[in-house]
Amino acid sequence: MSTVLVPLFEGFEEIEAITIIDVLRRADINVTTASLDGQTVNGAHGIIVTADRLLSQLDASKFDAIVLAGGAGTFRLRADARIAKILINYAADNKLIAAICAAPTVLSDAGLLKDKRATSYPSVQEQMQVAEYLTIPVVVDGNIVTSRGAGTAMAFALKLVEILQGNAITNKIADLIVAN
Repeated sequence: MSTVLVPLFEGFEEIEAITIIDVLRRADINVTTASLDGQTVNGAHGIIVTADRLLSQLDASKFDAIVLAGGAGTFRLRADARIAKILINYAADNKLIAAICAAPTVLSDAGLLKDKRATSYPSVQEQMQVAEYLTIPVVVDGNIVTSRGAGTAMAFALKLVEILQGNAITNKIADLIVAN
């Protein structure tokens, strides 16, 4: 069973994080949410979520993938040296790295997008150092997946299921949630 780490931070975009967590869990992917700080985390729109663990309590190297939601608090991810270290280690191990909305800037800051095609929330495009910036909903380039924002969260999550579990499971989940 694939294992995915989803860091949560104050000001995360709820639609993105919850869609990712929900869709991946429906596909029988083991998702662990990890807060950067306290056990409860306030989303950008006042929705409070209880994280499974604190980031400091787990060994990030044990996961197969990391998925970053965006949101108004993305600057917290960008400033967290632990996240940068995890991303660099995952890139070296060719593990799946995914980010949506403003979170691709975290990948860019870590130097992971210089030779990649990627996308992001439109307002952070200028903060991205990429080989090619695209304006399509989901971009896959090697082991890196990026997406535009809350409106593309379902397509993003389903793409992650496809990568981790294959087309049959993706189609089953898409049918169950009437995504097609």
